[in-house]
Amino acid sequence: MTRSDTLLSPIADDDGAPFWEYASRGELRIQACARPGCGELRFPPRPCCPHCQSFDSEWVRMSGRGRIWSYVVPHPPLLPAYAELAPYNAVLVELADAPRIRLAGNLVSGPDAPLNSVPPERLRIGAKVQVVFAHVGGVAVPRWVLERP
Repeated sequence: MTRSDTLLSPIADDDGAPFWEYASRGELRIQACARPGCGELRFPPRPCCPHCQSFDSEWVRMSGRGRIWSYVVPHPPLLPAYAELAPYNAVLVELADAPRIRLAGNLVSGPDAPLNSVPPERLRIGAKVQVVFAHVGGVAVPRWVLERP
């Protein structure tokens, strides 16, 4: 068993399955209401639009750009598989083309880089980031790299 096999992996439910399918293709898509005149983006995915209560939805491709809205460097790591990666970060990214949508992930130096590949002192609220996808436990998960390293 490799270290990436022991890290937490997402579990897709019926509403979120398309998010993970697009991620496996290297696409960041967010669920949107497909009712004419609404079009509200929503995350996490859910069956009904919280704005108009429509059950019609579509998946809109995002640019993958955003900014760090918040972050934490866990001390100590809570799960054994993460202990050997400390210090690592967890970031909350506000999407550039959907500012009310925030995605959790990790800031890394590259798509396949370990979680501890960016020193904690490089983390900054407001830093511009771009999504990349890493394969963890057979699932493509969004991670983030600095736009200007």
